[in-house]
Amino acid sequence: MSNRAVSMFIPHGGGPMPLLNAPSHQGIIEFLTGKARTLLGSPKAIVLVTAHWEEHVPTISSAEKHSLLFDYYGFPDEAYQVEYPAKGSPSVAEQVKLALSKQGFDAKLNDKRGWDHGVFVPLVLLVPDANIPIVQLSVLKSQSAEEHIKMGRALSSLRDENIAILGSGMSFHNMRAIFDQITVEDNTPFEDAIQDACESIGLERDEKLRNWEKFNGARYAQPVGYAEHFMPLLVAAGAGGDSKGKSVARLLFKEFAVSAYVWS
Repeated sequence: MSNRAVSMFIPHGGGPMPLLNAPSHQGIIEFLTGKARTLLGSPKAIVLVTAHWEEHVPTISSAEKHSLLFDYYGFPDEAYQVEYPAKGSPSVAEQVKLALSKQGFDAKLNDKRGWDHGVFVPLVLLVPDANIPIVQLSVLKSQSAEEHIKMGRALSSLRDENIAILGSGMSFHNMRAIFDQITVEDNTPFEDAIQDACESIGLERDEKLRNWEKFNGARYAQPVGYAEHFMPLLVAAGAGGDSKGKSVARLLFKEFAVSAYVWS
């Protein structure tokens, strides 16, 4: 039996809403507490790429223990009382740094920053026992598709050591449309294009995803300058190596579709 861990992209919802059992997040909640748990399996560690940490170079959480960073505002008190006592892993952080450095990235360790809600919100649902060590990885301020796919490619080998790569973001991230209900459009053509790309193999997939901004409805779903929630998907896809991805969920988030993918 192979110990090769998965690479997976998951939707983490809006702020702490999945933990508050918000009706608009029921699909995400059910996916994270059900199918996603089965797909993840029991890796020895998780490298989680979070949309809520942007840096100029890949930056890696490297302490034995990290506090939680409640980087959201205006929610009920219970949203600020969440606990997630999983351990960090300095040794896995070093592996991540080395893998990225070998591909030319000036990767850095950070033992101070807390785990943001892109980390602990989905993990409370996905790994409720908090019994898998977690290493948080930033995305890049450049929002370069090429660089994020390359980051994923660099991390792919860690999966052979039963270290899962988990991208935490949203395939739809037009906040104005979500909250102001302005210019609400059907985003399924964009989701269809993502699925076509992710279910392609290896280099063909990478080439399609490098050009994701040309997908039908791309800049409606991921506005210019606000596409940080799409970057973890690109890393997860790159970490899929040459294997074919699989769409494992297309969920309703308010009026919009959001997706999840796995490479096994």
